[in-house]
Amino acid sequence: MIDLLHQQVSALVDQGWLPDMFQYPFVTYALIAALLTGPLLGALGTLVVVKRLAFFSEAVGHGALTGIAIGILLGEPATQPIAGLFSFCLSFALLLHWVKSRTQVPYDALVGVFLAFAIALGAALLLYVAKKVNVHILENVLFGSILTVTPTDLLILAVITFTSLLLALRYANQALMAALQPEMARVQGVGGRRVNVTLLDYAFVLLIALITVAAVKIIGAVLVGALLLIPATTARLISKDLKQFFSLTLLISTSCCVAGVVLPMALELPIPSGAAIVLLASGLFLSIVLLNQLKLLKTA
Repeated sequence: MIDLLHQQVSALVDQGWLPDMFQYPFVTYALIAALLTGPLLGALGTLVVVKRLAFFSEAVGHGALTGIAIGILLGEPATQPIAGLFSFCLSFALLLHWVKSRTQVPYDALVGVFLAFAIALGAALLLYVAKKVNVHILENVLFGSILTVTPTDLLILAVITFTSLLLALRYANQALMAALQPEMARVQGVGGRRVNVTLLDYAFVLLIALITVAAVKIIGAVLVGALLLIPATTARLISKDLKQFFSLTLLISTSCCVAGVVLPMALELPIPSGAAIVLLASGLFLSIVLLNQLKLLKTA
């Protein structure tokens, strides 16, 4: 199916509808990945901001580096350490959330402890990994690279996207209520049905881990947490209601992902895709903050 899509894109290139760079398969793969990753991170980012879990998503992103190192050491291909990556990050996220519910330590401090552990373990393992693989592969993991996106990555993204869509259609209202008013959700529920807030919390944590890991190839372990946070924060500055907040977050996230993939290639800039995506999102955020300040000065 992916090959058929690339053939159709190549036909559009031959007809002059698309730039010449789309004749290369990796460009088509990267664009598909951006179109899948943007809405996923945008939709999840709205709840990340509401639930104040930005630091948590950052910790999971950094944990991906350790998962990749473990996968390579266990014999997985350096470019596709899928089992090690997903196993470590999912275990990391679940353990962190489990400890959170059983300790009085402030959540940001607890996440900081787990983040430090993940970085330290990753740094220790990378000393061994660097002897076995090209160090540039690790740079791609840190900052993202469109060159590393494969059909397998697209398949994983598609499965996660489809699963997330099904969960959203079924549990979106309950998840939103659990995020905004957890006690009310437990007592009154939604539509006459009580909400299992604990179960939804664990499901949300797993979803963050899954989507973060799936986005590592295109955005990078260091930067993926930023794209969960920045579009939603930007949309919150200009939204008038919850519906607009959600729609604008999806639009900003998807636009930044697509532009961050296409613009460096079109302009021939040696910038990793992850860095370009986050720089665009950050630039938009700062522009809106500046415009809001100028409006306040005019009305003062």
